Amino acid sequence: MISAGYTTREVAKMLGLSASQVRSSVRCGFSMPERGARGEMRFRFQDLVLLRTARGLISARIPARRIRRALTRLREQLPEGRSLASLHITAEAGGVVAADETARWQPESGQILFDFDARELTRTVAPLARKAFRAAAKEGRELTADDWYALGCQLEPGATDQAREAYERAVALEPSHADAHVNLGRVLHEGGEAAAAERHYRAALAARPEDSTAAFNLGVALEDLGKPRSALEAYEKAVALDPENADAHYNAASLCERLGRGSAALRHLKVYRNLVRERPS
Repeated sequence: MISAGYTTREVAKMLGLSASQVRSSVRCGFSMPERGARGEMRFRFQDLVLLRTARGLISARIPARRIRRALTRLREQLPEGRSLASLHITAEAGGVVAADETARWQPESGQILFDFDARELTRTVAPLARKAFRAAAKEGRELTADDWYALGCQLEPGATDQAREAYERAVALEPSHADAHVNLGRVLHEGGEAAAAERHYRAALAARPEDSTAAFNLGVALEDLGKPRSALEAYEKAVALDPENADAHYNAASLCERLGRGSAALRHLKVYRNLVRERPS
């Protein structure tokens, strides 16, 4: 036990948080403070860095369960001995994004993000896509569902609202267009509309029952909606369709543990670890 370090009250004052927010951030896993002689929390400088990050995610209204999931995945992804404080962690499009000196990625999916795509596509391609959208909107009766879907894919990086409308037009023309349902669900989900996203992921699965991406995305949406049993069913479907979906195994293991299904949790976790070890570095 130590007596050095910052107290909860000092940290709250420095970062503009309430004491309860500091304690909540600790529960989410942002910080693992040491304990003083009387068991009180004592924070180090790197804890302040992480708690400042927590403040940003709290302000962005990222659900606590999503923060915990992202942080758990981040700790799995980092080399042993490396602290979360070495990363730049932000909220983007309703989710958590991590970055270091070499890359940016989404901890929950492991997907790598490219700054060039985010900045240059918005600056150059997105205006052209918006122009195409306006022209297409005037002649909507002549476009097929596939046309609207393709246009939505072009619009999504820099014009999310118009991409959403393009996907909506696609599914209106062809209610069984699974790809449009998946993309529309993702756009809605990233915008914080998990319930609406659920409907589209289910529609995608109804149209294409073998779609493992739709099943996995459905699981994430249901988990965000506080429906762990239904989410677990979706993850189980995802791994049945794609046994090498490491993220689905990991999420299923987490839910099995929460639901008291220890043996199933260990089974999924074992598969997840094997799959992660096999990934190229």
